[in-house]
Amino acid sequence: MSAIDFAPDLLRKYDRPGPRYTSYPTAVQFHEAFSLDDYLQEVEAGNRKGAPLSLYFHLPFCAQVCYYCGCNKIVTANRSRAQPYLDRLYREMALQAELFDSQRPVEQLHWGGGTPTFISDEQMRELIRITHDLFPFLPDDQGEYSVEIDPREAGPDTIALLRELGFNRISLGVQDVDIAVQEAVNRVQSLDITEAAMRAAREHQFRSISLDLIYGLPKQSVDSFERTLDVVIDLDADRLSVFNYAHLPELFKVQRQINADDLPSPAVKLKILQRTIERLTDAGYVYIGMDHFAKPNDELTLAQQQGTLQRNFQGYSTCADSDLIGLGITSIGHVGDSYSQNLKTLDGYYGCLDKDQLPLWRGVKLNHDDRLRRAVITQLICHFELNFTAIEDTFDISFKDYFASELQEMEQLALDGLVDLHVDRIRVRPAGRLLIRNICMVFDRYLAQTQSQRFSRAI
Repeated sequence: MSAIDFAPDLLRKYDRPGPRYTSYPTAVQFHEAFSLDDYLQEVEAGNRKGAPLSLYFHLPFCAQVCYYCGCNKIVTANRSRAQPYLDRLYREMALQAELFDSQRPVEQLHWGGGTPTFISDEQMRELIRITHDLFPFLPDDQGEYSVEIDPREAGPDTIALLRELGFNRISLGVQDVDIAVQEAVNRVQSLDITEAAMRAAREHQFRSISLDLIYGLPKQSVDSFERTLDVVIDLDADRLSVFNYAHLPELFKVQRQINADDLPSPAVKLKILQRTIERLTDAGYVYIGMDHFAKPNDELTLAQQQGTLQRNFQGYSTCADSDLIGLGITSIGHVGDSYSQNLKTLDGYYGCLDKDQLPLWRGVKLNHDDRLRRAVITQLICHFELNFTAIEDTFDISFKDYFASELQEMEQLALDGLVDLHVDRIRVRPAGRLLIRNICMVFDRYLAQTQSQRFSRAI
């Protein structure tokens, strides 16, 4: 699964906007007609099934803004704003816990943001204590409990505390080590700070350490990013995420602070991407897909080899068949055959919880076609291969009849060398792995109805 064939002409041809498929249908299809009754029906179905749980906490506060960021965040230097938010978060947790069978264990926990470590040490302790009071966790460090940190906000003592609280996976934001790039995006982070965070994570025996990079930022060049790669390879993280910067100032106002003239050209971005792939694969990393790399013995790599890799709103995951409860503003959950999203504003979120109501904003309940296409897209994006027979047996269809038009469209991708079409399967070729989003888009029934500017470009 690690082979990648960098084909510049094909990358340019297929470099168009499209979903990242952390869900199907994507969030664009969520609607406000999705009701609390719809959600409760899916919770009950999950309780009958008895699947484990996954908890995602959105902690939205940041002390300062990074100009590239497209996340839902609240930029403030006032740390006292965190406690009113946490008080409502505890109420939301209690309301959700009442709905779910108390025997369903939490196998996955993730704190994202924003900057989760914006809150104080005592607030972190309280959040974990209340979470454990309300939900059963797996014993003996068995679960997948992860946290995102900004090393500027989380020194060695904070990292030690996070491990003490039960987190065993940690993701460090780096983006780029070049000072000119850091200044251009308002995120200055010295190498000393990053190295100290890495040492602390190792000292306290986190099971997995991940670094986040971004290519396509202002002031970047092939040579400058090569130096970043030198540093990152020496840091020897277990996983790497190398994201394509999507410059969408019409959607994200903060990106208007970036001088578009400083952005690398598409040709330079392609060269940066090519060099990144070469360097990381030469260093022994396996390309998992969708900007993600992992060491050969990492759990993501092993799950992909075993055919059990999944994809959700946090990216690739080894946890299959769990119900995801999204907690906090704008969080997205995946319960049963539904997706649901919380309200996006503090006022709306606080208002609902002050009335003891779940802050449900919108969602979507999947029909048979949605479930079928989600299974197809998941197999392609996680495993680069789709077995028709497995889909037919699960969904009681004739694949070639049901997807006749899609298979006809797939023939052009086969002619371009992105896929191999066989009698009983589609296999993504090395040249198609960087364009897996485009391959999945063929099976997306909603794409023609969706405004392309809502999505980032493939490369």
